[in-house]
Amino acid sequence: MRITQGMLSNNMLNNLSNSYSKMNTYMNQLSTGKKINRPSDDPVIAMKGMGYRTELKEVEQFKRNTNEVHNWMDNSDAALDKTTQALQKLRELAVQASNDTYDDGQRENIMEEAEQLKEHLADIANTQVNGKYIFNGTSTDTKPVTINENGDITKIAINSDPVMIEVANGTKLQANVDAGSVFAGDPDSTGDLFGEIDTFINALADGKDQSAIEANIKALDANIDNVVNARADLGARMNRLELVENRLSEQEVIATKTMSENEDIDYEKVITKLTSQESIHRAALSAGSRIIQPTLMDFLR
Repeated sequence: MRITQGMLSNNMLNNLSNSYSKMNTYMNQLSTGKKINRPSDDPVIAMKGMGYRTELKEVEQFKRNTNEVHNWMDNSDAALDKTTQALQKLRELAVQASNDTYDDGQRENIMEEAEQLKEHLADIANTQVNGKYIFNGTSTDTKPVTINENGDITKIAINSDPVMIEVANGTKLQANVDAGSVFAGDPDSTGDLFGEIDTFINALADGKDQSAIEANIKALDANIDNVVNARADLGARMNRLELVENRLSEQEVIATKTMSENEDIDYEKVITKLTSQESIHRAALSAGSRIIQPTLMDFLR
């Protein structure tokens, strides 16, 4: 086979073009920090990267969901704490009013304070977070307790349906509290909070029914127990949420590391390859200039 000058020239140009292409690839990798800049560079890396990125986005979304659950739980716990304090104050008033030494005027003062505490408890039941009523189950746009201008409760419509939020793949946590067991309850039992407060207030207004006033102490104790039980259940779910958050943090670190190993370059290796390719390219240019023979134009000079 005869090797012509044209063949040598074409081969040299092809090799130089390939050399430029490799240097361009290394330069792009150094500029972006990524092994590939388009899927065609390496379809396997591209497909794996899509899967890892989807996994990472999923973990980030679950972390946002846990923040929402935290918001519900933290506000619910704070509201229940205030509820306990208000009920304990009402119990103290009931104990004071049960004292035979108190006259009608003193009981009237206690009644006025009890009415204010009732309104305070209604405000707690109507607690809103980001425009949502957290003590009305899935009916977050409806006020659970309605109060008129005179401070009288005209309507109690509490939805006790659980608000479930997905905090991990296949794992949902209840974000709300069963407000019905705290504020509404069964009207025929000791769980009817506002009804029992009204009974206490009416007994204070009567003033003569000492036994009715004393009976409210036991009823208030039962309502305090209801709040304590609700907070205990909420605390258990908050502890579980913390465990889920720890697991999500670990998953985020692992997913980020895996995605980085799949896509990100090793700068030392790429710099070494680029330096080597530059040396090879200069050597090819030098050798090519010697191999290509002078043309007629060179002689005409």
